[in-house]
Amino acid sequence: MATTAFPTRDDFAAMLDESLGGADGGFEGRVVKGTVTAIENDLAVIDIGLKSEGRVPLREFAMPGQKADINVGDEVEVYVDRVENANGETMLSRDRARREAAWDRLEEEFNKEARVEGVIFGRVKGGFTVDLGGAVAFLPGSQVDIRPVRDVGPLMDLPQPFQILKMDRRRGNIVVSRRAILEETRAEQRSGLIQNLEEGQIIEGAVKNITDYGAFVDLGGIDGLLHVTDMSYKRVNHPSEVINIGDTVRVQIIRINRDTQRISLGMKQLESDPWEGVAAKYPVGAKLSGTVTNITDYGAFVELEPGIEGLVHVSEMSWVKKNVHPGKIVSTSQEVDVIVLEVDSDKRRISLGLKQAQSNPWGAFADEHPVGSVVEGEVKNATEFGLFIGLPGDVDGMVHMSDIAWGISGEEALHLHRKGENVQVVILDVDVEKERISLGIKQLEKGAPAVGGGTAAAGSVKKNDVVTVTVLEVRDNGLEVQAGDDGATGFIKRADLGRDRDEQRAERYQVGQKFDAMVIGFDRSKKPNFSVKAMQIAEEKQAVAQYGSSDSGASLGDILGEALKAGKKD
Repeated sequence: MATTAFPTRDDFAAMLDESLGGADGGFEGRVVKGTVTAIENDLAVIDIGLKSEGRVPLREFAMPGQKADINVGDEVEVYVDRVENANGETMLSRDRARREAAWDRLEEEFNKEARVEGVIFGRVKGGFTVDLGGAVAFLPGSQVDIRPVRDVGPLMDLPQPFQILKMDRRRGNIVVSRRAILEETRAEQRSGLIQNLEEGQIIEGAVKNITDYGAFVDLGGIDGLLHVTDMSYKRVNHPSEVINIGDTVRVQIIRINRDTQRISLGMKQLESDPWEGVAAKYPVGAKLSGTVTNITDYGAFVELEPGIEGLVHVSEMSWVKKNVHPGKIVSTSQEVDVIVLEVDSDKRRISLGLKQAQSNPWGAFADEHPVGSVVEGEVKNATEFGLFIGLPGDVDGMVHMSDIAWGISGEEALHLHRKGENVQVVILDVDVEKERISLGIKQLEKGAPAVGGGTAAAGSVKKNDVVTVTVLEVRDNGLEVQAGDDGATGFIKRADLGRDRDEQRAERYQVGQKFDAMVIGFDRSKKPNFSVKAMQIAEEKQAVAQYGSSDSGASLGDILGEALKAGKKD
C-alpha cells in the first residue's frame, strides 16, 4: 500500500484492516491462539495481539466438576466474539472455541460410529445434559441405563463413554446414549459366557426377578428364564409359591438360543418324573380319591398325587346338573372320588369322571318306575315343543306337546299347564344311556289307550273291528267318540260319517247318541280312528259276495234287501 506524509482517516482504517487480516478476514468470529498473561481472581487475561487484552472465566478452561489447569504463559485457543466492546475490551470465549473444535471432532467420531467421552453435568426436562469436550449434548432419560435408574447422582460429573445417536450442527443438536454402550458391553460379556454353557448342564444361580410367568435367574453375568411350568411337576399358580428373589437355586439348562442369547431353565427336570408308568398305576375304570386344585369354565383339575393331575370335564361332573359352572358343583381343595376314563401318557393327560363314581339316578329311576307307571312331578319349564317335569330322584322328564291332551293342537295344549304346577304323568319311555324320560298326560284320561303295549281296561279295539260308539263331542270337522261305555276314545272325520254328502254332516248327531263304526287305524299316540263310511263299504262288499254277483242281473237294492232279510232271520 502506498504511504503519504499525511495519511487520512480512510488510510488509517485500511492500514488497521490489513493488520487484522483484511476487511473480510478479521478476528471476529474466528478461533485464534492467545497467551495467558495473568490470572486475576477467577479470570484469565489473554493476549491475542490486539490493542487490548481479553478476559475469560477460569471455569471455561475445565470440564464440569473439575478445576482449571492453566498457568501464566500457556498458549490457548479462544473464540473472538468482538474485537472491542463499549469499554474498549476484547470479548473472548474459551467455550465457543472448545465447541467449534469439539463439533469438528465429534462429526468425525459420529461418521465412524465411534464412542465419545463426556460428563453428565445437568438435568433438563426428559433427560440430562452432557459435556462432550465443549459441545453440549442431550441424554434422554431412557438412554441412561439398561434398566430405569432412580438416582443419577453417582453418574454426575464422571467422565464416561457415550454413543452419538443423532447430530445436527446447523441446529446445534446432539443426542447421545449411555445405554447403547452398556448393552454392547453386556452383549460382549454374554457372548463370552454363553459359549461356556451347554444344554443339559446343571448350574446354580440367583433369582433376580419374579414375574407372573416365571423367574429370571442370574447365572453369573447372564440371565436365564425359569418358566413357571418348569418349576415343578405339580401345579404352580405363581412362581412366588416356589421361590423368592435372592434365593440360590439349582437348575438345568433346557435350551440355549445363541443367536438371541436366550436361555431356558428348569427345576423339575432335576426331579423324578411322576408320569412314568402312570398308565399302569391308574388303569381305566379305577376309582380314586383326589383334591380339586383348580376350577375352570370347562371343568375342574383333580390332583391324584403330587405332580399328577387329571381333568374332570364339565360334562362328566353330574348326572342331573346340566349347563352349570363347575364351581357350583365342586370347590377348590375339596376331596372327591373320581373314576379314570382315559389315560394319555404321551400328552400327560388323564380324563376323570366325577358322576361315574356316584350311582346313576337315571338307571335307578328306570328300575323304580317301569314304563306305564304313574308319578307326580312339578312343571319345571315350558318350551315350544313340550313340558319338562321334575321327577323323583332329581331327574327331569319331558311331556311332548302331542301327549298333553286329546282332541286339541299341541300349541293349545301347552297353555293348559303353567310352571310350578304339580301334575300326574305316565312313564312312556326311559332311555338311561341318553338320559331321557318320555312322559304323557293325556294317556291318563278315561278311555285312553294303555301304555307299554297293553290294551285299554275296557272296550279294547283292533283295526277293522266294527264297534258301537257313543258321541262325546260334536265338532265342525267331525265327532269325538268313545267305544262302548268305557272304551278307548277316538275321532271320526267329517268325510267318514257316511258315503253320501248328506250323511257327512256332523250336526246330524247329538252328544250321547250311539251308532256303529269301523276302526280304520290309530294315530301316533295309539288313539283309534273310526269311520261309518268304511263300515258301509265293507257291508256292501260282503252282501255282494254272499247274495249276488255282477252278472246275476240283480240290482244292489235287491241284494241288500236279501241281506237285510237274512240278518233279521239270524
